[in-house]
Amino acid sequence: MRAFHHAMAALALLALLAFGVVAAPGTASAQGNVEGRPEAQEILRDWYYLMNELVRHTPTYSPPVASRSFGYLGVTAFEAAVGGSDTLVSLVGQLHDLDSVPQREAGAVYDETVVISAAMSDAIVFYFGNTGPTGQRAIQRAQEKWRARVVDGVPDDVVARSEAFGKAMAASIRDWSLDDGGAVVTNMGFPETWDLPKGDDKWVPTNPIRQQQLPLLPEWGNNRTFAIPSGATCATPGNPAFGTATDTQFYKEALEVYETGKALTPEQAAIARFWSDDPMLSMTPPGHWVSIALQVAERSNLPLDENVDLLARMGIAMSDAFVGCWHEKYAYNLIRPITYIKKNIDPKWEPLLNTPPFPEYPSGHSTVSGSMDAVLTAFFGDNYEFEDHTGSPDGRNPRTFKSFHEAAEEAGISRLYGGIHFHAAIVDGLEQGRCIGGYTNALKTRK
Repeated sequence: MRAFHHAMAALALLALLAFGVVAAPGTASAQGNVEGRPEAQEILRDWYYLMNELVRHTPTYSPPVASRSFGYLGVTAFEAAVGGSDTLVSLVGQLHDLDSVPQREAGAVYDETVVISAAMSDAIVFYFGNTGPTGQRAIQRAQEKWRARVVDGVPDDVVARSEAFGKAMAASIRDWSLDDGGAVVTNMGFPETWDLPKGDDKWVPTNPIRQQQLPLLPEWGNNRTFAIPSGATCATPGNPAFGTATDTQFYKEALEVYETGKALTPEQAAIARFWSDDPMLSMTPPGHWVSIALQVAERSNLPLDENVDLLARMGIAMSDAFVGCWHEKYAYNLIRPITYIKKNIDPKWEPLLNTPPFPEYPSGHSTVSGSMDAVLTAFFGDNYEFEDHTGSPDGRNPRTFKSFHEAAEEAGISRLYGGIHFHAAIVDGLEQGRCIGGYTNALKTRK
């Protein structure tokens, strides 16, 4: 599967650059000729594959931060393509505070591959400016190698005009992004001071790392959204009433996590690890869903118009999903299973996966997966079977799904298998995400 080779090429590039070796990333995208000039949709996917690998090399890229960047990257590519399309409709006036974007010169000739590559080349610098040295070298080499391929055979005046427009679009979307509340992330997203709510049901730190004694990005739920009215839109119903008596629903949900973890099957453990997507060790949950979209887009041979539409919708929905989820997390500030179980059921219990440093309810994996279910199902239809190779470069076996709904449900329940979430957080997170995805689906992107 070519998508697998894309990911492997990106990983190989990063590894080679660490030793000072220059390699051309993403060359598998040129059909039948690794050095040939790519189509616009191919170079777009190449940039996305590289960006997905950069997520794990960028210190501040927790899932909410990654989702935000994918939102702006998706809008950048979409708006860059609108002027060269007979079918696309601009998102100006549909997304919050997006009042205008650069326009093409009437009657002038543009090359779509050059436009897209230039826009993505600059955007990747804007949103991954603090990636590590290996990532910086990867960006630089990709810019050099890929530009040489996309301008090959294109008249100089068309190259200059197309690059200027792509760069202007990237700068315009960057400027729009700067006042959304999430542009600056300090201390890797952990506040220097924060008053933790008091109460037996409230979140407390779950590991001894000094930086993580306060929760991650507590103000993220107040960020400006793309399509939903605010982070308070699609509110969750709330977790079951807290209790420690064995007949309470809260205790029963904790017991479910405990007993499931104690008797975990190999399949359940594989599912938990397949979807774990830990920051700095993976492309994070947003990147995992982007990877799925790239694989499906390539398999379906989507043209540029459909690629940019899909990736913009996904970026918008996942970014809004994390704003909405974080709004709810800090409304409830709920205790994590590891804390509750150790105190009330078994002090020696340990979950399969490491518990993230922020409140439990609702589940971020579930909210973003619900939003991706809504967007991908609307785009490709119900019962779209696919195989996900996202974890293959890291040694995890691919998994096959009969639909995006099935994949989202598995991503959600994986967090119970991992010992990270109670059942209510998963169910309510999935529904919250699907609600948020509905706002993205309502955007008009086609004439």
